[in-house]
Amino acid sequence: MRSRGKLKEEKMTVHHIKLRKEYADAVLSGEKNFEVRLNDRGYQKGDEVIFNVVDGPFDVSHQLNHVLFEITYLVHGFGLEKDWCAFGIRRKESEDDGKR
Repeated sequence: MRSRGKLKEEKMTVHHIKLRKEYADAVLSGEKNFEVRLNDRGYQKGDEVIFNVVDGPFDVSHQLNHVLFEITYLVHGFGLEKDWCAFGIRRKESEDDGKR
């Protein structure tokens, strides 16, 4: 019987990326559940993302900082410029979720 799984196990990567303050609340609430990025990091479905909220060149304190998200979908092409991608994100539950 032939396996439908991948022959080679792929390693999941955690990407620490900056996010402008003007988008942080929408990501935190789930209203914005995607990112459009230069794919200079080799983003893959299943990778994880941790945002660092910035205002211009400065890091800012925000509830979104250090929250873990999973890349759930990845698109290249389809109107995106070369080397750019769009990916869907979903907040991953942490051990602290649901303990309140």
